[in-house]
Amino acid sequence: MIPCQRKLFDIPDDVAYFNCSYTSPLLLDAKNAGQKALKAKSNPWSITSDDFFTNIEENRTLFGQIIGSAPDNIAIIPAVSYGLALAARNLPISNGQNIVVLEEQFPSNIYAWRQVSEEKGAVIRTVLRPEKGNWTSAVLEAIDQNTAIAALPHCHWTDGTRLDLIEIGQRCREIGATLAIDGIQSIGALPFSVKTIMPDFLVAAAHKWLLGPYGFGFCYVAPKWHNGRPLEENWLNRAGSQDFSRLVQYQNEYQPGARRYDMGEASSFILAPIAAAAIRQLLEWGVEAISQTLQTITDPIGDWASRMGFKVADKADRVPHIIGLSMPGALTESLAPYLADNRVYVSIRGNSIRISPHLYNTPEDVDRLLSTLEKAVSR
Repeated sequence: MIPCQRKLFDIPDDVAYFNCSYTSPLLLDAKNAGQKALKAKSNPWSITSDDFFTNIEENRTLFGQIIGSAPDNIAIIPAVSYGLALAARNLPISNGQNIVVLEEQFPSNIYAWRQVSEEKGAVIRTVLRPEKGNWTSAVLEAIDQNTAIAALPHCHWTDGTRLDLIEIGQRCREIGATLAIDGIQSIGALPFSVKTIMPDFLVAAAHKWLLGPYGFGFCYVAPKWHNGRPLEENWLNRAGSQDFSRLVQYQNEYQPGARRYDMGEASSFILAPIAAAAIRQLLEWGVEAISQTLQTITDPIGDWASRMGFKVADKADRVPHIIGLSMPGALTESLAPYLADNRVYVSIRGNSIRISPHLYNTPEDVDRLLSTLEKAVSR
């Protein structure tokens, strides 16, 4: 277990922040890296041509270590929607085939598939929420010989209910379907290996469980798709762009691997150093250890919630870092403001109180969360 790491963050003692799924606080080291980057941009004569590439490659390498991938498979992107648009552009689908998604899946992992289904005459097949929270069996039942793409998360964004992506990935390969994963609510807090899950595309923005900045993210692209079509044509992703003196000797060839999919201005002098500092800390802690530690926070919350009459998914059906509590009837709109007035921060997503701790949460935070929740629902 990892001891409480609150000292590494700038969080006041009277704040109980259980909302990492919304956006994470920055580590002090990441904040310092950002301030150093701002200083460099204030004095741009200190920025060299090599700096346009070193930031990118460092982040590619670090994120690759998080998911067990070579750096060549990683593209730098601004958002999940960008990465999923890349997947939608490059994964094959024909008229009459289907794309499998979850009920109430996050919009960024829906709109691109709606667009491609309309263009190709395909069908969106929506897996309804299972009664007991076991998404895996429901997804496996939905995938059939007509499935072209399974576009899924590792866990549902509203309540942390889990999908077994190893089993789902195996089923996709058996029938020749592809697997595109929105990993924003899991990568960095839940162990993930591209070697065992074998996705075609995996997308994660940095600002949640990677503890990084907003507007910066990563897209894993399996080697078989490295020769696809990027969303944009920019100078950085072209072969030989490191030589600034020859940029107008226009190139048809791209940079190797998934680099062709990099967003414009991927060098991101301000955001990239923040993202790198955060991932270095995650790697020092270890994602497996982070996951196990966070489970020691969410499991007691789940036990308390069950005793209080909340509906909570079984431990086997939820991830360690997110837990959703629901009650009969609709939650009142005043619940989140009431909690925030008491310096307790969670998210309300549908009929779920989504609680998402991290290593900065203390036992006192948990006590405040539970006592304030009890007062809130008994009003």
